[in-house]
Amino acid sequence: MSDGEPGEAYELGRTCALAAECGRDLRRCAQMYGVLFPPAAFDAELYNTLTLTTAFSAPWAAADRLKGVNRATLWVLAVDRLVDHTATTREQVNRLTRECLSVADGAVPRSAVTRFLADLRDELGTVKEFDGLQWLWRDQLARMLAGMARAWVWRNAQAAPTLAGYLDNADSRGSCFVDLSHWIYTGDDWVKAHLEQLRAVSRHVQRYLHLLGDMASYRRDMSWGDLNILGLGVSRAEVSDAMAGLAREAAQLIEPVRERSPRAAAYLRRQLGFHAGFNGIPDPGHTA
Repeated sequence: MSDGEPGEAYELGRTCALAAECGRDLRRCAQMYGVLFPPAAFDAELYNTLTLTTAFSAPWAAADRLKGVNRATLWVLAVDRLVDHTATTREQVNRLTRECLSVADGAVPRSAVTRFLADLRDELGTVKEFDGLQWLWRDQLARMLAGMARAWVWRNAQAAPTLAGYLDNADSRGSCFVDLSHWIYTGDDWVKAHLEQLRAVSRHVQRYLHLLGDMASYRRDMSWGDLNILGLGVSRAEVSDAMAGLAREAAQLIEPVRERSPRAAAYLRRQLGFHAGFNGIPDPGHTA
């Protein structure tokens, strides 16, 4: 064993323990909104994957500091299920969008999904800067919901957007909304003062993750009738080439951030690497 291996093993073990602690909190959270999280769709593997992702993306954080990112991610998954697997009409999708945006603006929630969003909003509101940042958080929420609605229309109309059009709708994935929630809750002073700049970088990373998610979930998406880029006439080779280009561009955008906020940059780089490794996709840091 080399001198560096004990330290590396310690950090890996500590990060796994962090993920386990976050997982316990997240399961308790899900129980509060039980109707949103049926066990058939939200099993132990999903919670483990979610908390491993956030723990390895920000291993320097304590579990209570990852509460915002974990809960935002879980809420996005709940909304995605409602849009993809519960809504049967466009009006249902539109009504869900209106109710969520109204609650983001401060309205009283009237359903489990909006109650969860209100609780997330109020948790972020414990950060003193949230009053000045809420508009940006709300704007990204609106972009995410609009992207989900657009994807619902594509799927139900059996439309086939181009690869470029599909990527332009990457806000439907929700990872940028999650990133903003995380940075508002835990970011340093520079991060909170430059969230618009960071959002641009996060949205680019989101485009890569949008394609990676489709590559990883192709069989499941096809069996469930979900939208997937590989089911829209785009070849796996085309998707891989696009991902390689997006990874290179993301690295270039992240580098200036590293000089100002090393942890914000590391968080974004780690998301790219963890998702790729977890899903058996070639390392985005070593694309040709």
